[in-house]
Amino acid sequence: MKAMYKSELARLAGVSSNTFRRYLNTRRDVLTQMGVSPLAKMLPPRAVAYVVEDYCIDLPDEMQ
Repeated sequence: MKAMYKSELARLAGVSSNTFRRYLNTRRDVLTQMGVSPLAKMLPPRAVAYVVEDYCIDLPDEMQ
């Protein structure tokens, strides 16, 4: 897993950036414990793995 932009994850999830931001706000406690600021544009690999699993995002093979 690699670090990814929130906008990139939103596109892969098939939702708008605003919808994805609202979803992330519901997981703010977990992401804060991982050291992710609500203002961060890029998520670290550990947070990407959590979001991909939780939101059921299918990543292309080259992004894993």
